[in-house]
Amino acid sequence: MTTTLLEVRDLSVAYGKVEAVHRAALRVEEGRIVTVIGPNGAGKTTLLAALMGLLAMRGSISYLGKEMTQLEPEQRVSRGLCLVPERRELFAAMTVEDNLVLGAFHRYRKRDKSIAGDFEQVYQLFPRLKERRMQLAGTLSGGERQMLALGRALMSRPRLLMLDEPSLGLAPLIVRDIFRIIAGLRETGVSILLVEQNARAALQVADYAYVLETGEVVLEGPADELISNPRVIESYLGLVSGKAE
Repeated sequence: MTTTLLEVRDLSVAYGKVEAVHRAALRVEEGRIVTVIGPNGAGKTTLLAALMGLLAMRGSISYLGKEMTQLEPEQRVSRGLCLVPERRELFAAMTVEDNLVLGAFHRYRKRDKSIAGDFEQVYQLFPRLKERRMQLAGTLSGGERQMLALGRALMSRPRLLMLDEPSLGLAPLIVRDIFRIIAGLRETGVSILLVEQNARAALQVADYAYVLETGEVVLEGPADELISNPRVIESYLGLVSGKAE
């Protein structure tokens, strides 16, 4: 029997009088990759920001059966949620290793002695980061910055990792590497909520998918079914998403 990690009901977010997300509902089961696909401006990034407590919202967000709508972002992180934003938001003037340290900040405060071992796990997952661990984050390539953003998130030991457009701006070969890594993370026990405009790549790696258009969930189902859905094929799978660096 699977455990429901995250359940969202009737989630709405408005910017002034404009509603960016309207009564969205979704669920993430433990050990699964769930993707939200849709065009630019559909509300995908807004949805993730609301889930992290970064935007005011209406509706219900339940995590492991407990309502967390009133929790601050830091409290959500401490409970196992982590967001890798679209812009990655690294500290460019700090080294790779120092960025990773910041990812484990709330664990340092708890004097968690397992942090050193997690460094090694991140470096095994991303050998290139180990090679560049004393290099400034601002000097990394786009693909390396995405790897560092993922590695930093993993240092917080998330139970649910939320990824916002991880393929954005990356060359096709790097995109394949990133999605291979994302698929591998599932095997480590991390559940993933993946927001992605590259619908084909997202559906190939995900277990379940939602299609978000103009702020509303218009379609959902197992990813291997949606990838052959005529509406999805016509609207999304004919497009090549992202720009090569």
